[in-house]
Amino acid sequence: MNDQVRRRSARSMLLTVLGEYVLPAGDGVWQETLIGALGSLDYKTQAARQALARSVTSGWLRTERHGRRARVHLTGEAREMLSSGAQRIYGFGEPWEWDGRWLLVVVRVPEERRDVRHLIRSRLAWAGFGSLGNGLWITPHVEREAEVARVASELAAAELLSFAAEFGRFGEPAKVVGDAWDLGEVADRYREFIGRFERLRPHTPEGAFRAQTDLVHAWRHFPFLDPDLPPETLPAHWPRTRAQRVFAERHAEWEAPAKAWFESLEGPLSARAA
Repeated sequence: MNDQVRRRSARSMLLTVLGEYVLPAGDGVWQETLIGALGSLDYKTQAARQALARSVTSGWLRTERHGRRARVHLTGEAREMLSSGAQRIYGFGEPWEWDGRWLLVVVRVPEERRDVRHLIRSRLAWAGFGSLGNGLWITPHVEREAEVARVASELAAAELLSFAAEFGRFGEPAKVVGDAWDLGEVADRYREFIGRFERLRPHTPEGAFRAQTDLVHAWRHFPFLDPDLPPETLPAHWPRTRAQRVFAERHAEWEAPAKAWFESLEGPLSARAA
């Protein structure tokens, strides 16, 4: 892994740590706590410090000096982002009822604004939309039109049109789903997740922290990968239900020891600061 990719991955893992351990606490942490946590996850001190510095520059974090030490706090923007992400991540995979309607979104962006086009693609993919090409996006989650409205309000260079519709007489729903999403790749990722975590049993508090953080970090990518389609549109033996059960069971099992170990990093630092 080259240094640039490693730096990006350190920042991505930092986001997982912030959401899982710092957001619920609400009172910030010492900078050394976050560096120690990332060190336990095999990130070098330099990579951890760079991830923190970039997060401050990007407005995720703010620091408060206490002598030679720094207390790190989430900004309001980061807290809102992480709270929204937590709702999506921890509730993902739960059964839901579908009324048969699809939300279609037509995206028009000036040719020279490739940056806006890339950003819209990322935002719509995170919201579970699949692309049918030529600026047409689709999802069975009609209620996510509110997310489309936020995208439209934030990106004035793009023109978005939305339609709520049912499938008509022509075409095959299975083919539409196959064109819009690569479900084979998603299924493979679920099976990898199951194989990695289903039988994992850490034997120490630090091991529980590593396992829990890796679990959440791996799971938080699925809302971006998996469009959360209704069962009637999915292939047979779809592995999401089993993967969701593994996530819920392991998260409940490892939560207490993982948080206790993370909090133990704070203890010596708080004593020295006092």
